[in-house]
Amino acid sequence: MQNNENIIDDIKVKKKSKKGNSRKSNILLMFIFFIGFSILMYPFITQWYYRVESGKKIEKFEDEIKRLSPEEIEERINLAKAYNSTLDASKLSDPYSNEEKEKGIAEYARMLQIGELIGHIEIPKIDENLPIYAGTSEDILQKGAGHLEGSSLPVGGISTHAVITAHRGLPTAALFTKLDKLEKGDIFFVHNIQTVLAYEVDQILVVEPTDFAPILVQPGEDYVTLLTCTPYMINSHRLLVRGHRVEYTPLEKSRTVSKRRSFFRKYFYWLLLFFLLVLIIFLYNFKKYLDVRKKLQNLN
Repeated sequence: MQNNENIIDDIKVKKKSKKGNSRKSNILLMFIFFIGFSILMYPFITQWYYRVESGKKIEKFEDEIKRLSPEEIEERINLAKAYNSTLDASKLSDPYSNEEKEKGIAEYARMLQIGELIGHIEIPKIDENLPIYAGTSEDILQKGAGHLEGSSLPVGGISTHAVITAHRGLPTAALFTKLDKLEKGDIFFVHNIQTVLAYEVDQILVVEPTDFAPILVQPGEDYVTLLTCTPYMINSHRLLVRGHRVEYTPLEKSRTVSKRRSFFRKYFYWLLLFFLLVLIIFLYNFKKYLDVRKKLQNLN
């Protein structure tokens, strides 16, 4: 009788052990899946975080502008326009060259700076609103868009050509990653301390890094060119997306931006919900595994 009870106890322990091993295997698979999914989600999370942080900087920029008097703003804009009238095209250089990477924060745009920023650029087609910094040092290009020193400051006006540049393919921020999605006729907006300037894309070029002809000032024209490296992750050439000044229509801008942002939010929140669901399932199974393990240890 005693032997039968021992046999039954052994069978129960073996069953519990097998059940424990099965749960252990499931936990391991869940853990591997969770790690893989976390890696997959990393760009979405970091890019979302960048959007939040850059959004705060832009909000601070806009709030600080309200503290300036109209006279001070006008004086600053006039200084920027005076600077633009003195530009020498021969001083333009590739923003991704080693020389530019060594430069710190540029002094030439102090009249436009509020904190660190001289403005921000909004591109509804690719759902980007990026802070613009003075200069193109690597530190600047890691955190937003840079204004190419030697090009016109982004205040508009006849015979001006501002160049705004940003990286592609950063894991922590999209920046100009999708700049190649822009087409002729698309609109983007440049915000400075005084107003919002609207530009319509009219030219898209791929050029050698040393070809500066397309970004020179054209007499009588008001241009802004968006510049980044191409092809994606190879970066042997430069993608230039030029826009000419058009009338700014706040209502049309609002419609375009809100439509694009609502799509992004919906898409992102579904991914976040799925991520949280996976996390909950993982934690639930992990807890059950720990409970079974504890029971087996007590039996032994």
